[in-house]
Amino acid sequence: MGQTSHCSNPCSNSEKTSARLSLPPFTPHAQLLQQSWIAYHQRFIQHDGRVIDREADDRTTSEGQAYAMLRAVLINDPETFACTLNWAENNLARKDSAGKVIDHLWAWKWGRTSLISWGIQDRNFASDADIDAITALILASRRWNNPAYLDKARVKLNDLWNQAIAVLPDGSPYLMPGPKDAFWNQPDTLILNPSYFAPYAFRLFAEVDPNHNWLELVNTSYRALENSSAVSEVGLPSDWIVLNPNTGQFQPLPDDHSLKSVYSFDAYRVWWRIALDAIWFQEPRAKQYLQQNTRHLQQLWRTQQKIPARITLQGRPTVTYEATSQYAMLYTAFRLIDPKLAEQLYQQKLHPQYRNGFWDNDSAYYTQNLAWFALLPPASFKSLLTTTPSL
Repeated sequence: MGQTSHCSNPCSNSEKTSARLSLPPFTPHAQLLQQSWIAYHQRFIQHDGRVIDREADDRTTSEGQAYAMLRAVLINDPETFACTLNWAENNLARKDSAGKVIDHLWAWKWGRTSLISWGIQDRNFASDADIDAITALILASRRWNNPAYLDKARVKLNDLWNQAIAVLPDGSPYLMPGPKDAFWNQPDTLILNPSYFAPYAFRLFAEVDPNHNWLELVNTSYRALENSSAVSEVGLPSDWIVLNPNTGQFQPLPDDHSLKSVYSFDAYRVWWRIALDAIWFQEPRAKQYLQQNTRHLQQLWRTQQKIPARITLQGRPTVTYEATSQYAMLYTAFRLIDPKLAEQLYQQKLHPQYRNGFWDNDSAYYTQNLAWFALLPPASFKSLLTTTPSL
């Protein structure tokens, strides 16, 4: 479906590839994780490596390519890793009006551009996707002893720092969601997305890229996460938030802005990203944040046995429906801070939604990825984090 590009290593889901898939010994839900990866591969990954979002006009996003790469390295599928990487490199390259590549980040949205043509629809990058892709490259270089992946990661890291890091007047670096002209085009308004903050990844980046201060980005990410969540009366992270670079104050976006300051589908990922830092690097700020800032959601669960999918920063639900993707991300956090509650979420909200390789339905691209990451124990892959990089 859609336009394809030549790939010298087409994605395959042959019996040989499936037999090679592997997870660490004693991984909980190992059979389910393998089954769901195979089902996802067949349903969402085109033979040339393009990942299709079937709930959004069959578009492709840099996020989707990066998620596939990260899942492929974690389950030991080097063929799919290479193919999804190659498709993104060949099709999402950001170019100027003359067709010259301007950096090594990826345009975030690709899809139908006319009745007969497919291509880049928005050449802005989304920094969370590039962070996930670079993380996957570093892990792949270690798991499969492939120095070329590490070289590619380092090139991308240089561009990510130059293009996506905002340096405030006091010298502090903050992660922007995308290009500066889109998210910091007014002196007093820097728009941030807390779900993009990935301190565990920034620590990995510091190991392989000593030229930039990634560890300080860990500190500013926690500072921004804690202070922006304080804007919420119930301590919830927001999909989008404004930082005044001159005063250091956070505030919601105006109501008429296209981006919304609300706890919803973007913000769910905060729980997973911060839990990874707690488990992989024993960061005390991570566990403290999860304990303090999930309290309102814990209360909702204990009183109602459900958590609405969208909640205002004042703590008021605006919808009655629920989201499996939210329960998945909370499962990762609660497994760390409240295992009993985590098991309740799994038994009542995650396991019942899984059928024949898919959570919810076979079009729910976002849910498939978040649920898969949530059920994969982060501690299982600490061996990939301790490999000494070649500097």
